[in-house]
Amino acid sequence: MLKDRGVDVIFGIPGVHNQEMYRGIEEAGLRHVLARHEQGAGFMADGYARATGKPGVAYVITGPGLCNIMTPMGQAYSDSVPMLVISSCLDETAATRGQLHQMKDQEGAATTVCDWSETAQTPAAAYGLIDRALTEMQTGVPLPKHIQVPIAQLEAQAPAVPARADEWPHRMEAASLQRIALIDRIKASRRPLFIFGGGARHGVDQWLPHFLRLNAASFTTYAGRGIIPDESPLHFGATLARPGSADVIGSADLVVAVGTRLSEVDLWREHLGHTAPLVRIDIDPECLTDRHDADIRILADASAHLTECLTQIEGGETTWTATEVASQRAKWRAEIDAERPGILPVADALKNALPAETMIYSDMTQFAYAAKEVYPMDRPGHWHHPYGFGTLGYALPAAIGGKVGVGDAPVIAILGDYGFQYTVQELAVAVELGLSLPIIIWDNGKLGEIEDSMVRAQIAPNAVVQRNPDFCKLAEAYGAAATAPRDLVAFQNAIKDALAANRPTIIHVKSDIAFTSS
Repeated sequence: MLKDRGVDVIFGIPGVHNQEMYRGIEEAGLRHVLARHEQGAGFMADGYARATGKPGVAYVITGPGLCNIMTPMGQAYSDSVPMLVISSCLDETAATRGQLHQMKDQEGAATTVCDWSETAQTPAAAYGLIDRALTEMQTGVPLPKHIQVPIAQLEAQAPAVPARADEWPHRMEAASLQRIALIDRIKASRRPLFIFGGGARHGVDQWLPHFLRLNAASFTTYAGRGIIPDESPLHFGATLARPGSADVIGSADLVVAVGTRLSEVDLWREHLGHTAPLVRIDIDPECLTDRHDADIRILADASAHLTECLTQIEGGETTWTATEVASQRAKWRAEIDAERPGILPVADALKNALPAETMIYSDMTQFAYAAKEVYPMDRPGHWHHPYGFGTLGYALPAAIGGKVGVGDAPVIAILGDYGFQYTVQELAVAVELGLSLPIIIWDNGKLGEIEDSMVRAQIAPNAVVQRNPDFCKLAEAYGAAATAPRDLVAFQNAIKDALAANRPTIIHVKSDIAFTSS
């Protein structure tokens, strides 16, 4: 059934409780990637989904298998990533204690970190739940789902799989009156400002040329980077988290937020800063009723609605100027460079060393915190980060999943020295699959962000320094390549070599590399 519904890859770990899910998997033409830990399997499914736009599917066992994948499920829920987790479960738990992998309420536990968790008590229920999950991911907000099947049902006979519908239902389009209202607002505006989130990236080629003719200013969220060309003269970039962005937004006479939650991790402040009318366009009704209190709320597919509206508006004169945008961006870049010295030159060197289509997966590390505000993206959906849930150890397994999804296209992972050790065992998977995967370890020998936060809070830094292994020897023990460049030229060469290698490469980078001469 999964193969028939478009699934190609499953990430997971077999066990005695879920082994029946593996019966016939090769005959169906499905590829299975064996993770070293269920958390890794979940992050791989997440990375695959973000890279391909298709649901990432993971198989896990009862009890600890599900518990281990709940962190990736929470990350996928936070970032609206389509992930389908299928697990086994015990047939009965109320009257029996001491069973292998027993939990008090497995379905209830999974519900806390995904859109919904359901138990399939019959084959028909399993088939129906899978179709429901995949349909909702295709037509609504793409959120993770969990389906569990009792072991006795997994071992039982089942009827044939029902036929697939001819096509998925279409996403909703806004009513004509809403389109007219938005068109009229934009035409009347002299200082319009758009904010694009990750939900606006689909179909961008259809509406972008029309948007650029408006002479409107724009921001993107971190997830929306690359939607607007970085060199666009009226684009402020992914700098919403800069405190000064509130003043810029406050100077607009119309603000249109498209495909974004405008969440805490987008803004890092309570109020967006707008004083003008706010328009929200989103497929998620929850976004339309949040604390930002939009004046016009349009429940619709962002791409279809923008295309329909913007094609009906001719280019107009606005009061935004390229000079004020460039000046503000330069000011914010200087702020970031002062806050995190030594990172931006490395980010610039990285950009110059990577092919344009490279897909990047980053972890919770200071390098990513600085780079994702200023790193120029020439296309959307190519820098993936654990934005909302903020899970350490994300980047390595997610990059593996992404590389499995995109094949020969270049993929890299960026991790901190501490976060790398959360999921280091998944390096074995990258070696096993022979993936050309540069893995950059940004090493400051500590939990640098936490230390800085403690100092700002006037807390004596405690438990923020750890002893690291020899990362290059560790990589070699797994069968990966390894290098430790000591200057930016060697760093760029290491990246290029790693992209051409037939196995993953650890690139161990000390955080003072920008200050080291060749």
